[in-house]
Amino acid sequence: MAAPRRGNVESAPRSQDAGNGGWFVTLAVGVSLLKCLLIPAYHSTDFEVHRNWLAITHSLPISRWYYEVTSEWTLDYPPFFAWFEYVLSHVAQYFDPEMLKVENLYYASQATVLFQRFSVILSDLLFFYAVRQCCLCVDGRKDRRDLLEKPAFILAVLLLWNFGLLIVDHIHFQYNGFLSGIMLLSIARLYQRRHLESALLFAVLLNFKHIYLYVAPAYGIYLLRSYCFTGNHTDGSLRWRSFSLLRFIYLAVIVLLVFAVSFGPFVYMEQIPQVLSRLFPFKRGLCHAYWAPNFWALYNAADKGLSIIGVHMKLLNMTTLRTGSMTGGLVQEFEHSVLPSVTPMVTLICTLLSIMPSVLCLWLRPQGPQSFLRCLVLCALGSFMFGWHVHEKAILLAILPLSILAVSSAKDAGIYLILTTAGHFSLFPLLFTVQELPIKVLLMAIFTLFSWSSLRALHRREGRLLSCLETMYLGGLLPLEFLCEIIYPLTPWQQRLPFIPLMLTSIYCVLGIGYAWIRLYILALTGATAARRKQQ
Repeated sequence: MAAPRRGNVESAPRSQDAGNGGWFVTLAVGVSLLKCLLIPAYHSTDFEVHRNWLAITHSLPISRWYYEVTSEWTLDYPPFFAWFEYVLSHVAQYFDPEMLKVENLYYASQATVLFQRFSVILSDLLFFYAVRQCCLCVDGRKDRRDLLEKPAFILAVLLLWNFGLLIVDHIHFQYNGFLSGIMLLSIARLYQRRHLESALLFAVLLNFKHIYLYVAPAYGIYLLRSYCFTGNHTDGSLRWRSFSLLRFIYLAVIVLLVFAVSFGPFVYMEQIPQVLSRLFPFKRGLCHAYWAPNFWALYNAADKGLSIIGVHMKLLNMTTLRTGSMTGGLVQEFEHSVLPSVTPMVTLICTLLSIMPSVLCLWLRPQGPQSFLRCLVLCALGSFMFGWHVHEKAILLAILPLSILAVSSAKDAGIYLILTTAGHFSLFPLLFTVQELPIKVLLMAIFTLFSWSSLRALHRREGRLLSCLETMYLGGLLPLEFLCEIIYPLTPWQQRLPFIPLMLTSIYCVLGIGYAWIRLYILALTGATAARRKQQ
């Protein structure tokens, strides 16, 4: 008999290692204390965004939530998040009622800061529960006595202490933790074959933050394929399985009910066009204020380079040349100087083409939750690479679920190390103040070293996780950081070309992220092909 495959996520619905929750509580308490230490740190304009949303939902009737324009930071999340802010506002009034006045723009009293920081920390309790459930789904390694070599423990650290979540939520300021918790919990329910519960959770998640539409194709195809088509045949072929109309109705009713509860009041008030215009503001432009390291970063850099060469060679007139406002740190529409300007429809077509192979592969060969998870990550990366107005923080949509695959497969672990290191480094421009420089460098160094050492120890029987060239690429992040943070600010070019560090960071990081995306695609497609040949 063949030995059972090590590290197979699907082979053990409940991990033996995760049964002892002492270390999990220690990890959760430890990271919570770290978050408390970060309370005095810098916070971005997102802090004012959420303060304004507290004021809007508390002070105004629901009929005016999506019409209020006193602040430029208008409410642009789905209704469930608006109600979340509404609930928070009724607690906030006991801290400082002044923060709940719409006209108090950029209000940030000490009580306001403490309330908003602690609201993020406490909402992460849902994230802790979701991580715990994911740890219960990974295979326990009974042959490993060292806690640092156990998949459940490593996964808990990779998720609970994720560097990206720490700096984005607890320094920069957002609520990605509990939202990621809903996504991870829905993934765990799929591993536990609780399909309807997973569908319910994901529908709720979409009505909290619509960025998760990026991964909706993976959920839709897998739930339809694995739940609505019944049968026990192992080859996964549709011709051997029967479609269950009743199950499809169950699935559809759950999803539609969630959306009805969320958008129902706005349908009644005939405000759906206004709500949708807020959720999908195409006038914000192709790129976010900080360049996400995706294909459009390369496109922007090429346009900028061509415009400079054109002016230098006197092929272009400087006075009539369009300014490259994509480098100014502003959120707005802009036109490229030399290359054709990109429209939302172009980005949509590119995104659909980028995710289509992974979705088709999942439909034709749904090899359990692990194949779903690869498709989910590929959808997240495809949307990140080609989407319209992509936030650099969207890379977390791929990094967090890929953590589950990283503890189950050496090949996935190698891809995870490249994607996580490059993706996390691309978040550095979010924290641009001098005071936060040692914090972000130290936290990323600790997380990266743990990821590297723990995954290498876990998969040491499979050989090296990274090639020499891959290791050299990741090592190149060190001199790049030194150049951008230390050397370049001392040069005379800092005043004339302030966008250079951001452009270099985006271009260098997109090479690693794009490479990881291609490697994961190859792994997903070749895995499906191998499974088909084995079944034949």
